[in-house]
Amino acid sequence: MSDMKVRREIALRAARLMYARECTEYFTAKRKAAREIQGDRGTFRDLPSNREIREEILLLADLMEGDDRLRELTSMRIEALRFLRLLDRYRPRLIGSVLTGHIRVGSDIDIHVFCDSPQSIADLLEREGYAAELERKKISKHGEQRVYNHIHIKAAYSVELTVYAADKSSYPFKSSITGKAIERAGAAEVERLILMSDPAIDIEGELERLGPAGEAVEDWELFAMLLRGLEQVKQHPKHHPEGDALFHSLQVFDRAREVRGYDQEFMLAALLHDVGKGIDPSDHVAAGVGAVEGAVTARTLWFIRHHMDAHAAREGTLGHRARRRLMASADYEDLLLLSEVDHAGRVPGAHASTIDEAIEFLKGFESAEQDAISPPNPGYQEPD
Repeated sequence: MSDMKVRREIALRAARLMYARECTEYFTAKRKAAREIQGDRGTFRDLPSNREIREEILLLADLMEGDDRLRELTSMRIEALRFLRLLDRYRPRLIGSVLTGHIRVGSDIDIHVFCDSPQSIADLLEREGYAAELERKKISKHGEQRVYNHIHIKAAYSVELTVYAADKSSYPFKSSITGKAIERAGAAEVERLILMSDPAIDIEGELERLGPAGEAVEDWELFAMLLRGLEQVKQHPKHHPEGDALFHSLQVFDRAREVRGYDQEFMLAALLHDVGKGIDPSDHVAAGVGAVEGAVTARTLWFIRHHMDAHAAREGTLGHRARRRLMASADYEDLLLLSEVDHAGRVPGAHASTIDEAIEFLKGFESAEQDAISPPNPGYQEPD
């Protein structure tokens, strides 16, 4: 038998092993196939590439599944879109077979997300009604040990999230099959893919047909979830000798309560001003604003958006135009006060409220008829 024929036989046998889920890794499948075909006489040189094996898997899938595979692909892309929307604040990207179209029976929906606190993502999913299992897998690669965080979700299809650090969102991850940068897509791109395959499809209707995404998280639960994500966020000891970002935020809330204990919007801004650090430390202000927008009043959001500007204003490093824009707001003095309590909340070993205590105090401002935070004041506008 010629070398090329042996190579093709090994590729076909490896593809069958992987299609039947007897092997899940290309490396293992091709070595097992080589042993079965060549016996003890075989060598592991010049084995088929991962790409060759994948092509055989797709041929098997077409033969065994036919048109059902195309229908399944559309359904899986719609389910993937649900999670891309749900996890938008973590810059999710669909990867793998559901994106490229190379699915087969038992394929997962694979999504990359970017956050420094994997537990905060798992908490969000749990609160949305999904069973989410966080797995930390240690792998030795190139002589060093790495830890990969995966979240497995039970939904209409099996969904696996791989959680990378927030600053890795632009990193060019490479495919083990092609050796090139992997293909990945956000929600808008996935919507376009779905419509290209079926221009008449009702995406929103299909999302409804596939089942509910779970109960929406309530605003106060969202705040608690975002705050818990700060517990693992360590800060520079020069600027934050008190420790993690959660301890700091609770201290700032307590200081705000001391000076503005009647102002719910101000105290909530003090509590939430740094929640973006658990999402994207490189731009925690934008991340924090994106995480709570729609769940807080316009005034609270303005405080969060400009709390770093307030520090610069107090230190005399803020530009003249930016300072004039801030000073045009009736809340400018309160913004400077927020900066003061922010700096005051950096005491190592200080007593601080718990998350539950802070939220219960803030919820006490609501009337018996109001279950969630007050809607934004339609008359409030941020100065130009």
